[in-house]
Amino acid sequence: MLKIIVLIFVFSATFAKVIVNDVTQLNPIDVEAVFQPTSIEQIQEFLKKNKGKITIGGGRYSMGGQTALSGANQIDMRKMNKVVLLDVKNKLVTVEAGIRWRQLQEAIDPHDLSIKIMQTYSNFTVGGSLSVNVHGRYVGQGPIIRSVESIKLVMADGHIEEASPKKNSDLFYGAIGGYGGIGIIAEATLQLVENTKVERTTQSVSLARYTDYFLKSVRDNGDAVFHNGDLYPPDFKDVMAVTWIKSKKSLTETERLIPKDQSYSIQPLAIKMISSSKVGKNIRRSIIDPLSYTKSVVVWRNHEASYDVAELEPKSREQTTYVLQEYFVPVKTLNEFVKAVRPILKKPAFNVVNVSIRHALPDTGALLAWAPQEVFSLVIYYRQKTDKATQRMVAKITQDLVSEALKVGGSYYLPYQIHATEAQFHQAYPRAREFFALKHKWDPSNRLTNSLWDRYYKPAP
Repeated sequence: MLKIIVLIFVFSATFAKVIVNDVTQLNPIDVEAVFQPTSIEQIQEFLKKNKGKITIGGGRYSMGGQTALSGANQIDMRKMNKVVLLDVKNKLVTVEAGIRWRQLQEAIDPHDLSIKIMQTYSNFTVGGSLSVNVHGRYVGQGPIIRSVESIKLVMADGHIEEASPKKNSDLFYGAIGGYGGIGIIAEATLQLVENTKVERTTQSVSLARYTDYFLKSVRDNGDAVFHNGDLYPPDFKDVMAVTWIKSKKSLTETERLIPKDQSYSIQPLAIKMISSSKVGKNIRRSIIDPLSYTKSVVVWRNHEASYDVAELEPKSREQTTYVLQEYFVPVKTLNEFVKAVRPILKKPAFNVVNVSIRHALPDTGALLAWAPQEVFSLVIYYRQKTDKATQRMVAKITQDLVSEALKVGGSYYLPYQIHATEAQFHQAYPRAREFFALKHKWDPSNRLTNSLWDRYYKPAP
């Protein structure tokens, strides 16, 4: 009897699916296996032994299956997390791609150094951030590609290529923002800057005046480090502009990084309250934010750059979940775009909690550049139900939002739910065919893929 039970267990384990999902829990994908390498050599060996489709995973914060594909093998990079070389004098660091930004911050903070460009939250992996060409709230910056010195890639056949703006530049500009389609980013050398004290300043301004305010007071302010404008729902007409400027004042918070063990029980409840009704949204705009912004805050730059996504995580994502989308529009068209999308943002299936306005200087190199010109980005954080009917409605809403962004000469961001049509994708990313040609050159068998490229990349037979 015991032998029969053992045989049943072995048989079940052999054919059990390995499910990979992302933070939204909307995209469960059954993969063949998940492999966690600890070295480049192990990646090369895995590629030689496994001839099928390969996907690349990191923190799994992309929201549309960009790290997985049904039936493929996933390489989970998170155990390749070492600092390879820290050059304090020249403010450069070389890291393995699976390192999380928080781990890197802990390594460089004792040297009074800070990351030049990253996203707001520090849980992401460096390789994942490069693969989607992230940006953050950094004033006078833009996509992360502007701060990358070089990368080391493991190609589809297992050999290694090094790439920079001067060496193998086609690979450099294809792989960064290439969502794992060109090669596996194994290492990266990044520019660092000095860690400074920063002070929070705020200004309440109408959306109609926001662009002028930003261009005159923030854009070319050499002391401004971080900036974002919160565009308040449900009317989307008022902005709370938050700018962090270099300061010599005494710290109001002595911790150099946000403590890892910090409790986040209140924030998710507040988000749920705000998103539950129009009243909740109005309370936030008229009471919660004005009170919270009256306090003077001076912290280290690294402290403000070490946010944890735990502050956003609800108790459950079973029936409702929180999702992101992002749109990029030329600076001069911000008001036009928001006016066009206001009715769309008010649809019940798309419960907008916040719209954060960021700014980015142009990225003239990446083949899949989302900012080929100077842009404002609008990061939409919303709550939606998880049932299939709501997912279909959100897909249509997303296509409508993409359409409005394209009308004003803008684009949309690819790490989120894959709802845009093929025509919309190519209009937003007009160099995509160059990217696909490069992919075919270096990966003719289309081994490096995921749900994003399975949707839009159509290689010739």
